[in-house]
Order: sequence, then C-alpha cells, then structure tokens
Amino acid sequence: MKIEILGTGCAKCALLGKHADEAARSLGLDYELTYVKEIPDILAHGVMSTPAMAVDGVVKVQGHVPTSRHIEKLLLG
Repeated sequence: MKIEILGTGCAKCALLGKHADEAARSLGLDYELTYVKEIPDILAHGVMSTPAMAVDGVVKVQGHVPTSRHIEKLLLG
C-alpha cells in the first residue's frame, strides 16, 4: 500500500503523516509512506486544499487532519 501525504511541509502535514503512520502500523499493514511537497505534484492529484492524503493514488483526505482511528477506517475501506 502506498500512502502519500500531500502538502508543502507545514505542521499539519507532519501531523497527518504521523497519524497515517500510526494507523497503518496499528493495522499491521505493509505500506510505504511518502511526502509530496512540490505544488505541481500536489495539483496533479487534484488536491486544492492541504494537507491531504492519498492511498494508492486515490485522495482520501483533503484540507484537514483526521485522527489515527479515522485514518484506520479509511485504510481498511
């Protein structure tokens, strides 16, 4: 599973990355977590509001930082 955190590197982006990592680890998933910080690359995902999170290329979160529990549900669904 590929989890991408999309944002320019703000504190909320880092927090989203932390929550995503916690969620994936608690579920025991085999995953790769990467950060996409370049604006053209973020826009290529169709994201207009950061922070955002994409899972296997599909944007699941945009414009807010959900809890680790909420991200677990997103990763399972």
